[in-house]
Amino acid sequence: MLDRLRLNVREGLSPVAKKIVGVNPNTLTLLGLLISIAAAIFFAKGEVLAAGSLLLISGFFDVLDGAVARENGRTTRFGGFLDSVCDRFADAAILIGAMYGGLTSFPLFPGWFPGWFLGSLAIVGSFMVSYTRARAEAAGAAAAVGIGERAVRMVILILGAFLNLVNWAVLLVIVISFITVIQRIVFVRGTLK
Repeated sequence: MLDRLRLNVREGLSPVAKKIVGVNPNTLTLLGLLISIAAAIFFAKGEVLAAGSLLLISGFFDVLDGAVARENGRTTRFGGFLDSVCDRFADAAILIGAMYGGLTSFPLFPGWFPGWFLGSLAIVGSFMVSYTRARAEAAGAAAAVGIGERAVRMVILILGAFLNLVNWAVLLVIVISFITVIQRIVFVRGTLK
C-alpha cells in the first residue's frame, strides 16, 4: 500500500519537480531539515498544531528533493547520503522536542511510562530501522521490508499532533519501529544464510 501511495505522490509531483530547475535538490533537503527543527521547537513549546503543520511541510520537502533530483537528472550518491543523514537529525530533533515539551508521557499512568524513556525508545527504534537497512545493504541484502518506514512514522506523528495525541503517536512509533527491525532481521537472516 505504501509503495502504491509513494508512486502516486511521485507521479503527482513530477510536473512540479520538472519546473524546479534552478534549485539544488540538496538545498531542498536542508530546508526540510530546518523545517523539522522548527517543528521540534513547537513541540517543545507544546504547540502541537503548529508542530504538526510544520511536519507536514517538512514531509513535502522530503519527497520533493528526491523528485527534483530524479526529474532533472541530478541524482547523486552524496544526495542520497545527505538525505539519509538529515532524516536522522530530523527524527531525533522532533522526538527530543516532544520529550522536552512533556508530550511523550502518560499522566494516567505516572511512573509506568516516563516520557524521557518512551521518547528515547522512539529515537532508538527509528534509528535502528534505518541502521538495519543500511547494514543489510552493506552485507549484500536489500532489506526495504517492514511496516515502520520513515514515511509511516512521520504520518503517525503528524496525526498525533493534529489529534493532540502525541504520546500515543510516539508509543505507536516505538511499536512499529521495533516490529520493523525484527522483520528486517528475519528477512536478512533468510537472505544471507
